[in-house]
Parts: sequence; C-alpha cells; structure tokens
Amino acid sequence: MFLTIGTTGTPERPATDLGFLLHKHPDKAQTFSTSHGSAHVFYPEASAERCTAALLLEVDPVALVRRGKGKGRGGAPDAALAQYVNDRPYAASSLLSVALAAVFKSALGGVCRAMPERARSPLPLRIEVPALPARGGAELVHKLFAPLGWSRVEVTAVPLDEEFPAWGDSRYVTLLLEGELRLADALRQLYVLLPVLDDAKHYWVAPDEVDKLLRAGEGWLADHPERPLITRRYLSHRWGLTRQADQALELVRLAESDDLDVDSVDNAVDESTDTEEKPVPLAGQRRTAILDALRAAGATRVLDLGCGQGQLVQELLKDVRFTEIVGVDVSMRALTIASRRLKLDRMGERQADRVTLRQGSLTYTDKRLKGYDAAVLSEVVEHLDLPRLPALEYAVFGAARPGTVLVTTPNVEYNVRWETLPAGHARHGDHRFEWTRAEFREWAGQVAERHGYTVRYVPVGPDDPEVGPPTQMAVFTRTTETTGTTGTRETSGTTGKKEAEAA
Repeated sequence: MFLTIGTTGTPERPATDLGFLLHKHPDKAQTFSTSHGSAHVFYPEASAERCTAALLLEVDPVALVRRGKGKGRGGAPDAALAQYVNDRPYAASSLLSVALAAVFKSALGGVCRAMPERARSPLPLRIEVPALPARGGAELVHKLFAPLGWSRVEVTAVPLDEEFPAWGDSRYVTLLLEGELRLADALRQLYVLLPVLDDAKHYWVAPDEVDKLLRAGEGWLADHPERPLITRRYLSHRWGLTRQADQALELVRLAESDDLDVDSVDNAVDESTDTEEKPVPLAGQRRTAILDALRAAGATRVLDLGCGQGQLVQELLKDVRFTEIVGVDVSMRALTIASRRLKLDRMGERQADRVTLRQGSLTYTDKRLKGYDAAVLSEVVEHLDLPRLPALEYAVFGAARPGTVLVTTPNVEYNVRWETLPAGHARHGDHRFEWTRAEFREWAGQVAERHGYTVRYVPVGPDDPEVGPPTQMAVFTRTTETTGTTGTRETSGTTGKKEAEAA
C-alpha cells in the first residue's frame, strides 16, 4: 500500500516544513513496526519549493490471517487460499488507515511544538493514492471528498486488464486530491474514508470505534451530506454503533447551528439526579393537568416536545387512548435516560409501536411533526433565550400546527413561596427567564392571534390568592387551518419563520 503527501513552498516558508508537521525528517528513511507488517516513511523530493512524503506499508499476509483468525475480507473459512492471495498488501484499506494513525499520530492530532502556527494553518496539499478500492465507484469517491474543501478531486478507474479493455474497469481507482487544507484535517479525512470506500475492516469493530470516528470526524463529518453512509460503513454496518454515532453527530450539528458548545446543548438533565421537585410533588400535578387537557381535547396522537427523561411519555403509555406518542429532545443524554426509563429494549412489540423517541431541536421545522392531534411543551420555553422564541413559535404553531398545544412554564411570582429558593434566583440553573402571569398571557395571546388559535389558561398546583399557582399552563386550540396575516405576524412571525427554516 502506498500514498504520498506533498506541498509547495517559498524560500520564506519552505515546503520542507512538512517534515516538522509530520515529525519525520526529510533526510531520513524510517521504518515502523505495525501489527500486520512494516510501515516505511521517506521523501522522494525535499526542497524549499516542493516536498513530498511517502508512506509505504508492507503487509505480512500470514500475520494478518493469524491475528485476524480468518475474519475480514477474504477470510471466509471456505476460502483458505483467499486468506493469503488477495489485494490487501497493495490496495489502500483499513490497514493503511491504522498505519496513518500510528506513524503520523501527532500530525493527525494537529500537534507541532516546533511550528504550532503552521500546523493550524491551511497548506497547499497534494495527496495521491495509486490503488484505492472503491465500492461505489468513482462517483462515490467524488461524493465523499468533494464537500471537504478540496479544489481538485481526480478519480481514475483502473481497468481489470489494460490488454483487454473489453473486460471493463476493476473496483479500484487512483485518487488525486489537491487543495488548501490543514494537514491534520486531510489526514483525519483519509483515516475515516479509506476503510469507508473499501467497505471492510481487518479487525473487529468494538464500541470504542464510535469515539475514534467522532474524534477523526470533528469539524467535517457532522455536516457531510453522505454522513449516514460514512458512519454505517466505518462501523461495519453494526446498527447499534451506527445509531450511537449518528445521534452524537446530530447533536454536534445542532450545537454548531446555534453556535454553541455540545455540552451546553446536552445539559438538560443530570444523570445522577431527577429534576422533579421532590419536596412538593408539583411535577406529578403538572402531568395530571396535561393528561386531563389532552383527554378533554380528544387527542390520540401526541408530541412531547422537550420530553427530557420521559416521565410524561411514560404516563401517556399507561392510557391506551393515546395510540401514538413521539418524544422529541435535543439532548441525547436525556433520550438515553428516557429509553432506560421506558425499558424500550424489553418492551413488547405492540407497546413499542406506540412510542418513538427522536432527537431534534425545537427551533427548527421538522416535516415529521406535522399531522398530530396535540403537542406538549412542558417546562420547555423557559430554557430558550428570548430571541429564539419566535423560531420555536413558528416551528410548532406555524409549521407543525397540531390541533391542541399545551404550554406549561413556571410562574415567577410564586417563587417567593419557595422557602429554599434564594430571592432573585430562578428555579433551575438553565432557565433563561421566568414569566409573571401577565407576561405569559401576553405572549400566549399574541401567539394564538398570529397562528389561528384560541387560548385559555389553567393553574397547576395550589392557586395562591396573592401570587397565583406555581405553574401556569396555556391550552391552545386551533381554529383555522392557516396562519393569520396581522401586522404583528408579519414582523415577529416572519423572523421566526426565517430562523426556523434556516436548517
């Protein structure tokens, strides 16, 4: 197996800086032992104007069979000869990917103490892979590399036999990449995409492969148009691992869309604690009020938007009148806890058909959420920054448009009744605001007017004559099939629509 990495330079910034970035001296030929052979690094050319590093991997087929115990491509028990006579010593595959990570470990991580700024800056790179298996042909190679910033992606099919052109092309191609990228990014792309194109790995894919994929795919994989194919092939079509990777990458994409850190998006719950208010069973009273309102509305297909740990979904499942329940949350951590709470892996088929847990941001429209009888936003709106509320409003009331929408949120006036809550503090550290009863009614009334709903208000918990109930609930009922066209709708609603449809 063979590949080259080249760059150009000037007398001020010589191309031989590539040696510093790869941590391999251009004047030396070096050899490294791998579990399946030897990797050689040398420089066919090294001058201030042009520098090229080559990685040659010599594979020991016997060691490969012994270590793999017959697993992987060409290792079927009834194909003993194929274990030794195959393309693995010659065509780029997961073997070369592993060698890249081992030999150029520091470069892959973007680490260069001698030239840290150079490591962080794009370089004019030229990468060539003369023999690359491509299950999917040249078209797939273009689909994988073209979105990654390469100005030139040249793929040439290798014929089965040059003397017999009528036999057609083999499944191998030669690959040439040119463009200005950081060296670390280019190496990470190769590390992931070489085994993806081969659609095979020479070793058993364990759960830690998900972490490897996420690290190597940082900055480019989450938004890649072929992400499902990449994760599926990289993880050897193991469905459970693929789903885990896709969920993590979707969270990254959602965080990047809002210019937030992943941890700040996935902070809805703490696995060590339950967020219900235990001293006063307000959470139970809230769920009871929601269930009563859903039953009164005659809803059977219900969305729990911002479902958190799945407490409401669990209650809905107990009532057979709710035939379809969809829990949506941006936090993968919350959905994982909800799945454990509901025991989805042990749930009977009939019951499992009634419930779906789905990752998604409530500030973006989702066609899959249309057509439901009711949607619940229980203790959700206060977790959003106020400028994001128009996007949530449009996504739920303007795009999804369920027949009934229930919104519950804390009543900040009641906070003075909580003895353990310091003055001026919100009930939860992630609350961006808490409304008074008047503020909540003003917002709810405007939403209803803009989108063709009526709204009524229901107190949840003890209704204090001075400060009102601890939780306030608005029950929206749709009266028209299309949104209104008032001046307010034109301003706030249009802004929300643009932001909600940005994804």
